[in-house]
Amino acid sequence: MSIQIPQNMTEVEVQLLDRQKAGEQVTKEEIIRNAVKDTLQALMDEALEGHYDDVKWDDQGQNLLVFDIMGKQVGKAHPQAASFVADFTASPDNLMDYFTKVVTKIVGGR
Repeated sequence: MSIQIPQNMTEVEVQLLDRQKAGEQVTKEEIIRNAVKDTLQALMDEALEGHYDDVKWDDQGQNLLVFDIMGKQVGKAHPQAASFVADFTASPDNLMDYFTKVVTKIVGGR
């Protein structure tokens, strides 16, 4: 996992302060949403031993969709609570466990 992807709320706060000091207009929620998406993408890349699938937000920005190299949707992750931000805030470890199961299902189903 990249050190650039926050793994917990402390790392989110550090990144928020660093980016705001650099003049960026960014919110804690944006950092968490990016971290959630980037974490799932990193897990997919690791499982496939390369970047073959793309993780994207759905049109409502609620669920994460996984698309294969041909652009076909091959998987979906949905928040366990009200949103992925809430899931991450409550327990980054539980979210990681959920993502690991999602990746196993997607990759194992091929």
